[in-house]
Amino acid sequence: MSKFVHLHTHSHYSLLDGLAKIDDLLLRTKTLGMESIALTDHGNLYGAIEFYKKARATGVKPILGIEIYIAPNGHLNKRPKVDEKRFHLILLAKNEMGWRNLIKLVTIANLEGFYYKPRIDKELLAKHAEGLICLSGCYSGEIAKLVTGGRGEEAESVVKWYQSIFGDDFYLEVQPHAIDLHKPIRELGKKLGIKLVGTQDIHYVNPDDKTAHEILLAVQTNTKLDDEDRLSLKQYDLSLQSEEHMIEVFKDIPEAVQSTLEITAKCNLELELG
Repeated sequence: MSKFVHLHTHSHYSLLDGLAKIDDLLLRTKTLGMESIALTDHGNLYGAIEFYKKARATGVKPILGIEIYIAPNGHLNKRPKVDEKRFHLILLAKNEMGWRNLIKLVTIANLEGFYYKPRIDKELLAKHAEGLICLSGCYSGEIAKLVTGGRGEEAESVVKWYQSIFGDDFYLEVQPHAIDLHKPIRELGKKLGIKLVGTQDIHYVNPDDKTAHEILLAVQTNTKLDDEDRLSLKQYDLSLQSEEHMIEVFKDIPEAVQSTLEITAKCNLELELG
């Protein structure tokens, strides 16, 4: 019986950002005795079918999702230094309708909304929300940005909007490497009656993959490892951790652990292949 499920996971299909190969992710998941895992690559579903088929063959329940980019000013606007800003958001498919909506959103994001990254906007999201579970995202999520910027009232308004679209399928995300957000996010959740969910934001499989991941980020940003102001995540451990480790990390927020099981129970996508 699962005690925790990873719901925010990047494979090497998160181009120049994720390091983990799908086979390695699933092997590690199985080795740790975990029964399910989600795949949420940045802006694409390239790995979804490979992941689905291999997870099923391995005896792991696959959850198909995406970390989508939200354009605050509309996905069709592409003004320099204005519309290159975007927010991250996690979407998970509960069923076939959710899967179809994921495909629709990703297609529009890449064919119409692409500006630095494949983007959608809230209007599109509201139109294609059926069958999807929504997690509020990492440090680069809209709610996290508002909270860290001291804009509590705006954050509350945004949370209410997501709640109006997704209802009980909207969760506020908390992560081990964003502990400063735990208290304000918990307060938001308590005030508005929204559950918290804990995620690890996996970018590589094992802790000793961190150096290789740093090299990958340097390639992405066209910088050198010894550049002081380059994008770096070396202060964090973004590896695939055990259930016991995640339970310990969120020991003060047991609800964040329980929500991962609740969400996993909701996600029962059956794809007809071939």
